[in-house]
Order: sequence, then C-alpha cells, then structure tokens
Amino acid sequence: MTQSRTHTCGALRLSDAGKVVTIAGWMENVREVGSNFAFVIVRDFYGTTQVVVETEDMMRIVKSINKESTIAVTGTVRERDSKNGKIPTGDIEIVPEKIDILGRCRYNELPFEINRSRDADETQRLKYRYLDLRNPEVKRNILLRCNVVSALRQAMTAHGFLEITTPILTASSPEGARDYLVPARKHPGKFYALPQAPQQFKQLLMTAGFDRYFQIAPCFRDEDARGDRSPGEFYQMDMEMAFATQEDVFAVLEDVLPPIFAKYGAYSIASAAPFRQIPYREAMDTYGSDKPDLRIDLTVQDFTAFADCGFEPFAGSTVKAVVVPDCALARKAVDKLCADVEVQSGNKAYWFKVDETGNLAGGIAKFLAPRAAEVMEALGLKPGAFVGLTAGKKEAAQKTAGVLRSKLGAACPGHMDKERYEFCWIVDFPMYEIGEESGELEFCHNPFSMPTGGMETLLKAERGEMNPLDIMANQYDLVCNGVELSSGAVRNHDPEIMVKAFEMVRLGEEDVKAKFPAMYNAFCYGAPPHAGIAPGVDRCVMLLSGEESIREVIAFPMNKNAQDIMMGAPSVVEQKQLDELHIALVSPEE
Repeated sequence: MTQSRTHTCGALRLSDAGKVVTIAGWMENVREVGSNFAFVIVRDFYGTTQVVVETEDMMRIVKSINKESTIAVTGTVRERDSKNGKIPTGDIEIVPEKIDILGRCRYNELPFEINRSRDADETQRLKYRYLDLRNPEVKRNILLRCNVVSALRQAMTAHGFLEITTPILTASSPEGARDYLVPARKHPGKFYALPQAPQQFKQLLMTAGFDRYFQIAPCFRDEDARGDRSPGEFYQMDMEMAFATQEDVFAVLEDVLPPIFAKYGAYSIASAAPFRQIPYREAMDTYGSDKPDLRIDLTVQDFTAFADCGFEPFAGSTVKAVVVPDCALARKAVDKLCADVEVQSGNKAYWFKVDETGNLAGGIAKFLAPRAAEVMEALGLKPGAFVGLTAGKKEAAQKTAGVLRSKLGAACPGHMDKERYEFCWIVDFPMYEIGEESGELEFCHNPFSMPTGGMETLLKAERGEMNPLDIMANQYDLVCNGVELSSGAVRNHDPEIMVKAFEMVRLGEEDVKAKFPAMYNAFCYGAPPHAGIAPGVDRCVMLLSGEESIREVIAFPMNKNAQDIMMGAPSVVEQKQLDELHIALVSPEE
C-alpha cells in the first residue's frame, strides 16, 4: 500500500490541538494502564509522539503488534494532561481512530533495546546495524556526517574548487599500505587495484589544466583497524591546487575548517587562522609526537644528563621528562597511568615527585637523590611537582614521553582545556629515513613530495656534502586535538627531480617509469607546480561528535577484523566465478 502522513513524529505542537492527523513510524514502546488504556510511543526519523489508547478495539490492535513494527496512526491531537518538557512534542498526544500495520516485526524479542543499543556488544550492534541505527543517538552521528560533508562541499565550491570524481578501478601503486586487488576477467592473470587515494589522478588533473580540484573520495587500504582508523575503506576530502605553495593550501583549509568545527562540533571554540606551524623535529622534542594535542600545556624536557644516575634502564639511553608542577596523583593512579603508557607505547614509564619539604620521593627518587639539587634546577622543580620519565633510543624515548604527556594532561586537573578544537600544522618533515627492516635509506612519507631546495639539495647529498637524512620535504600534516586529520605536500612535478629523488632509494629512471608511467609521462609534457592535502572525513566527524571510535560515525562500518558481519563479507564465492577469473585457491597450509 502507499502510505501518506500529514505530520512527522517530531512536528506536532499545542497549536495543532483539535486537528485530525496521520503519523507513521516505529512502535517504540507500549505502557499499559488497565485493560483498555495504554500509552504508545511512535518514533520516526524526526522524533517521537505519544498516542493514547482508550478503547477496547484500539487496545486489541495494539496488543497484537510487536515493538519495532512500523505503523500508521490516524487520530485527533489533544493537549496532554501531564506534559513532557524534554521532547518537542511533549505538550500533545494523539487519540487514535485508526492504527494500520505497515511493516510487522515478526520477533517478540529484539537483539537489544533500541534506545540502549550503544550498551550492547559491538558484534551484535554491527550484525543488526539497521536496528542500531534506529537509536536516535546513533542516528545523530550519521546526520552530523551528512551535514559536515554538505558544508565541506559548499565551502570548497565557494573557494573555486571543482568536484571531479576519479576512478575506483585502477592500477596497483606502492603507497605504503596493502592494496585491495580486483581480478580482471578479460585479462587473465592481471588485476585492478582499489585506490589507496586518488593521489596520481589528482596530480594528473593539475597537469591537464584544472586549476582547483576536490572530491569526497573513497579510499581503500588493507590495513588493521584502530580507534581513529577504519579497516577497508574510508573517505577523505581530497584537494589539489595548481600554481600553489604550501601557504596557499594552508590558507584554504584555515578558512574552510574552523567555521565547520565551531558550528557542528561538540565544542564551540576552534582555532582561528593562522594555525600554529611546528617543525617535525621540534614537535618530537617538545611534545614527543608529530600529532601533539595543544590543549595540553605540558611539554617534554631532556633528562639525558642524568642517565648515569645508577638506574639501569637509563644507562646509555636518551631520557625524557614530563613535569607536572602541581599534580597530586595517588600511588594507585600513578601505577595505572604508567601501565597504560606501557600498553600504548610498548615502553615503560618511570616517575618521582617532590614532597612538601622539597625532597625527591617515590618511584626512582633514590637513584636521583644524591643529585637532588641539580635535578631540581634542571627541571625547575618545586614542592608538589610530579615528574614522569621515559628512556630508550631517542625516537622511542620521545614517543613514549608523548604518550605520557597525553595521559598526564588528561589525569591532572588544570592542564588540559578539553572544550575546544586546537589545530596546528606539522611542517618540515624529513624526506628520507633509515628503514627498520632494510637498514637502508627509504622515503619517510610521501615519495611524490618536492624536496626542500629541489635538485640542488639532492645533488649535495649525492656528492656527500650533506647527510640525506637532513633533506627536508615540503610535506605537512594537519593535526587537531592530537589526531592527524591529513597529510599533504607540495608535489614533485619535475621528472628530473623525481628520478633523482628515487635514485636516493636505489630506484632508477626505468623504475619510476614502470611504477608511475602516466604521471612521469604527463610531467614530461610540462606540469605546473601544484600542492594539495586530504583531510579525513571520518576522523573530522569523529572529533566533531566527541566519539572515541571512528566506527560510531560510519553508517555501515566493518569490525576490527575487516569483516562486514551484517552482509557476511568477505564471503566464499562459487567455483564458477573463480574459473571465469582464472583463479585457483591455495590453502595457507599449502
């Protein structure tokens, strides 16, 4: 049947009293009061409305309907005796003349209570996601996502960017994560790849003469899940600008993002332009992280001068300290904090404090006591101070100190202004690093970035006049509240510089041509300087909603093992399909 409704379940007000109306939605709850009297709550996308059953006929119909069935109610609006100021329709109720069942729920028991679905096991929530999404609290995140994406589109269009879609089936490209491969039926033995990002296509658009491009782009990476990363697929607001510098990119996002965060965020305060710019190495030294949470006022200090204090884990190590001037954490809380740091970073954290008399106490204080005055002066300590410590190779000590800083900032009152969005740019990334597995020079981040100083810098490194590890790249990350929202770069648009950059990691011109044929050839036809970035839509919405898991802002997310347990994906396919694709399955044991 075709169902029409005169009003939604969130629309009726006291001014509608006396009207005959029709609403439609899900029967959320029934509260019986006597044999022929009941309160029925009907819910749709827009809200809830109370229906009051007062006759035997209506009561018989209501009793025959399971909760979460879809129904249509036609009746007269009247003023409620007992009003509910917590909902917009709380001044009225409907006395029904007719109740129709539009879609019957055939189960007496639900997997979980709809309005308490967030308390249910995540596996159940994902299996019955269509029920989970009926929860207004869950639905609110998806609505927020819609509004944010719409606002991003409007803002980018207003800045002169064209929305251009790029291919989903493309060639495999070495971009740091595993590809999802798609067999090509008409080309046995060959595969398409789902794009990890539209990186090459957007650069080719710049070469083709499109001045400003953007796209709400789906990206696919076969990588493990974590709190701020969904396995399988994610979306980013991809953008690229021709004839642009790093500062041009910054200016666009500094104009686009703060109003959206201030309007839609859980907090109404967002950083104003210009965002603070922090060189990568300064960020690691000062905050122990290349994605620092600037809402925390604590910093990391070097404590390596005391590595010879006799405490064995410090011996021969870089030692970092995080000082909290006025933190009175109980011993149990300190132990838990240190345990949490070890779980998150994989390295231990240590501590001591300064008691009321100005003496070092607790933790590893006994090892530092002989040099107490020196320690106090080096760290600027006063009575009541708490000091967290980390040790190890420089990078490990820094990163562990970064985790410690975040934990202490959240645990010690007065050191974290939670009610705001603090943006910053991390700039001046190293172009190269020594690979942990290979022990050889490798690209540190994006191989398509322009090295600072261009060809001359690369030639200096080749001639031995500078350390390749000191080559900086025109790369930048956008960070908000300790979450990396995106990475971007001024692109390497010169084929000669590109080849030289790849030669540094033992790949020659033929390798570049083979791996990136379209881009290399296009650049040989005269490419404009260009730059871009791609803020993660999922991560932005996660921050705006105040959620800790990215799955809460995705309509149909996979679980942590990259499974869609609602649809049963990944799934076994028929042998006929494999034969058409010339694919033979080999068991892991074989």
